[in-house]
Amino acid sequence: MTEGNESTVSEFILLGLPIQAEDQDLYSALFLAMYLTTVLGNLLIILLIRLDSHLHTPMYFFLSHLAFTDISFSSATAPKMLVNMLTHSQSISYSGCVSQVYFFLFFADLDNFLLTSMAYDRYVAICYPLHYTTMMSQNLCVLLVVVSWTLSTANALVHTLLLARLTHFRGNTIPHYFCDLSTLLKLSSSDTTTNKLVILLLGNVIITLPFICILVSYGLIAVTILKIPSIKGICKALSTCGSHLCVVSLYYGAIIGLYFVPSSNNTNEQDAIVAVMYNVVTPMLNPFIYSLRNQDMKGALRNILSRRLCLQ
Repeated sequence: MTEGNESTVSEFILLGLPIQAEDQDLYSALFLAMYLTTVLGNLLIILLIRLDSHLHTPMYFFLSHLAFTDISFSSATAPKMLVNMLTHSQSISYSGCVSQVYFFLFFADLDNFLLTSMAYDRYVAICYPLHYTTMMSQNLCVLLVVVSWTLSTANALVHTLLLARLTHFRGNTIPHYFCDLSTLLKLSSSDTTTNKLVILLLGNVIITLPFICILVSYGLIAVTILKIPSIKGICKALSTCGSHLCVVSLYYGAIIGLYFVPSSNNTNEQDAIVAVMYNVVTPMLNPFIYSLRNQDMKGALRNILSRRLCLQ
């Protein structure tokens, strides 16, 4: 890095999480266990859905894509964080940093769109059960996933290209455990007006609009459930969307806490901790939520295990 008011950088320094030096090994082991749980748990969901024909439905089609996205979303930042913690190194190359921004944004957006598609699926299942098969056709499910991938790719690419044109920075120290877009913009000594305007405009489309769609879907679901005369019917209706509602609450709760609730002290430390919640913890918890709260998933797991035992 060359000295001066405006400097080019070849690498950045990630300060990481606010962890004492003597606790680094303990936390690195903890995060490694969490990351492996995320990968193995979500791979198990994908495997169960592919092997059990009873799970070849729209809801589980979206769930399999969500599981893949969770693995990728966590993998965008967790491996580099673990390497830095284990090697006691804090550096990341400029190209690696820009790439990390792209993949983080891409999979975060994809997660967002998939959760919205799943909310619509639950809305159709509860509000229009007799027309569910017709309304949630295979073509529509594939179209929703393709649109999700396309919009996520376009949004992440726009932000990354705008970031790549900012070649001069006031420093190369990032108070985070990964290359956060907003932090990089604060470090830049170039004009970031366009970047901030694009974040504001696309943020409403990519984050706010899908979240509103989810709220509307669950509002209509609540109205429909309240019209059900029996308690048993209400419980059955709630059970069909309980897992998804838990995941939505965890995901958007962390995002709202990070981007919409102002913090007073230790802002950078709090931001890093909250980011861990939706980037590492939530993807790890998703398999447990869908496995423990879902009878179909537990039944599929029992069937596959019983087949294995019979073959032995």
